[in-house]
Amino acid sequence: MSEGTFRSLRNPGYRTWFAGSLVSNIGTWVQRTAQDWLVLTQLTPHNATALGVVMALQFGPHIVLLPFTGSAADRFDRRRILVATQSAMFVLALVLGLLTLAGVVRLWHVYAFALLLGCVTAFDAPASQTFVSELVGDKDLSNAVGLNSASFNVARMVGPAIAGVLLATLGTGWAFTANAASYLAVLAALRRLRATPRRAGAHAARGGFVDGLRYVRGRPDLMAILWMLFLIGTFGLNFTIFISTMAVSVFHEGARRYGLLMSIMAIGTISGSLLAARRQQPRIEILLSSATVFGLGCALAALMPTYGSFGAALMVIGVSALTFANSTNSLLQLGTEPAMRGRVMAMRLAIALGGTPIGAPIVGWVADAAGPRWALGVGAASGFAAAAVLLHYLARHRRLRVRLEAGRLRVSLDPA
Repeated sequence: MSEGTFRSLRNPGYRTWFAGSLVSNIGTWVQRTAQDWLVLTQLTPHNATALGVVMALQFGPHIVLLPFTGSAADRFDRRRILVATQSAMFVLALVLGLLTLAGVVRLWHVYAFALLLGCVTAFDAPASQTFVSELVGDKDLSNAVGLNSASFNVARMVGPAIAGVLLATLGTGWAFTANAASYLAVLAALRRLRATPRRAGAHAARGGFVDGLRYVRGRPDLMAILWMLFLIGTFGLNFTIFISTMAVSVFHEGARRYGLLMSIMAIGTISGSLLAARRQQPRIEILLSSATVFGLGCALAALMPTYGSFGAALMVIGVSALTFANSTNSLLQLGTEPAMRGRVMAMRLAIALGGTPIGAPIVGWVADAAGPRWALGVGAASGFAAAAVLLHYLARHRRLRVRLEAGRLRVSLDPA
């Protein structure tokens, strides 16, 4: 990759944050994989609906707490918010690990810890994403978003593989305690970053969630992106249900091969992350193509007859999903004035993650009632519907024009 791909890492503060986050992200994926496996194979008889309930409890607080989380990220010292949230996540992972090691863990324990973790991450996520903009500034924000995604998806590749080994050798409890230890890396990074370049509260002294909502409602471009996020985030980004049910119910594989599928998809997402980091600025045309390819990838995965061909389709889903996620993140942050970024990003996260309480139980029910392949069909429909939303916005507000020139299809838009 060119030097430009990694240009944000020349910033010492961002470099410290990136290193700590990478370790923590690996631990997070170890726990996610272990938690899904615990629910699906040890606490229930392959019940995908129960897995959907866990996801709903974990991501639901992003919606319920939305009036508070974005305002907190705009008003208060983001570093202090992150110290508090990362410490709380450390405690939650450690206690769940100890319960599992003691052999007393029950399904309701997993439900309770998923809900508590969801409440903590609802405050952590918008503070974390806007904290990056303080470290690198607007010029390198798109690059930093891409590198953050690369870190997250390297972890998505490495974490499930580590989890597969831990599940097969030491057991689920040790996977949870390994995640607890990983939070210490982020806390160490935050300790070194004692001061951020500027305090969020300095430019957001007034206004709250309602002001942020009015701001977004007056911006049709932001509304279109958030609607796309709702569709794909609610019905498409249920990868743990898609992959675990296909691995167990269709291909009849064990823990190692399930973890391998998660890692295979991560190869695609890492590629998408690095491609995004190379772009100087995000483009709305890329958002459209990524939503369309995501729908095609899910449809392709649903039709694959073998474990290997299904894994290949997951790579297509990974590239498109990451390109879509990075594009929405960069377009929303760069298109929003700094005083509103925390609230807009909280809305983004609430819609992308908080839609899971609606979609995950539905997708889990479809997988149980009609089969995992039909559940993937729901994901495909979400991608095509999101692309239709953006086409409607472009036709109405950007005068989308499609024409044929010299046998080639040409697309033009008015400036934003």
